[in-house]
Amino acid sequence: MSAVRTYIEDARDAMVADLVAYLEQETPSDDRAALDAGLDWVRGWVAERLGAPDAERIVDGGPHGDIAILDIAASGGAGQVAILCHYDTVWPLGTLAGWPVSIEGDRLTGPGAFDMKSGLVQAVWAIRAARAAGLPLPAIRLVLNGDEEIGSPASRPVIEAEVVDCDAVLVFEASAEGALKTARKGVGIFEVTARGIEGHAGLDPERGVSAIDEIARVVLALHGASDLAAGTSVNVGTLHGGSRSNVTAGTATALVDVRVSDDAERARIDALLAELAPHRDGASVEVAGGWNRPVMPRSDGTARLFALAESAAEELGTAVREISVGGASDGNFAAALGLPVLDGLGAVGDGAHARHEWISIDGMLERSAIAALVLGRLGSAEPVVEAASAASR
Repeated sequence: MSAVRTYIEDARDAMVADLVAYLEQETPSDDRAALDAGLDWVRGWVAERLGAPDAERIVDGGPHGDIAILDIAASGGAGQVAILCHYDTVWPLGTLAGWPVSIEGDRLTGPGAFDMKSGLVQAVWAIRAARAAGLPLPAIRLVLNGDEEIGSPASRPVIEAEVVDCDAVLVFEASAEGALKTARKGVGIFEVTARGIEGHAGLDPERGVSAIDEIARVVLALHGASDLAAGTSVNVGTLHGGSRSNVTAGTATALVDVRVSDDAERARIDALLAELAPHRDGASVEVAGGWNRPVMPRSDGTARLFALAESAAEELGTAVREISVGGASDGNFAAALGLPVLDGLGAVGDGAHARHEWISIDGMLERSAIAALVLGRLGSAEPVVEAASAASR
């Protein structure tokens, strides 16, 4: 413990320099060239900090960022742990010109600092600290993807294939007000389109069938399906339709975001969407889209992972707490496979997707030390999956 703490404290300046250099590699989700350059930089930096990986695979992301899988052999420990980090951000190319990386006291700000470039820096330095302290490390599979911010369309099957044989999955997404994330909601993104019959709204109001009238009824039904007590929220985020005020609208479309806490609520929403029907003859209602991420429940294995982090924090003279959040991450995919997942191991700070995005440098050091101890304990303890199975019997 003391060796880990000392190593991380001595590495403060190097960790900050690494994060600044990483932030200066702009990696917007929608710019393939920038993502290619960013991933090249990341791979080179990881090799500098940890040595060449024992195995490395690059999976083509198509129009999205490629996925890099870096395997690091066990060092005195047993088992295998996956670490998930995405390298894309929501910030468009050129953002740095108007919002350069800056440091004021303990606070470091810059595009992508909180979500989630600090997380990868923390993960890499946690491995370095654990090695320096002689902790037994399991085999580590580092999965880096460049499309998380747009729903991981290319990387999802890769992530699922690469983590399925792991004993535990650690996700270095940012914390939630400092809390680790042990449960996340499932997310559905749907597009509902109503079609009617256009007509002159003044000369022949009875001939037309309004798609806007139909979509308005759909919106009321969807919003009425929210059940916050059950953890379900349904939100029509955008709505558009029609052409002119004197034309009965021929089409109207609603974009819908759904969050659910369990599969029963997911099934209820599926049934509601399947039952949407037009109010008038001549109209139709169509639903497109689907569930972007499954629910990440707080499983027995995840609870045990949190207990390891909680104990590590106590040994370091600090504390961590856990939280369930409405947002989703790539950890949801691993959890749906029945794997123990501990999320939110990344930055302590605030402002995801906002211009005031920032991280605490002290928090970066603290969470790196906690992660180092967790990795050491995973390398020396019984597999989390087996322990979780035994606990549930």
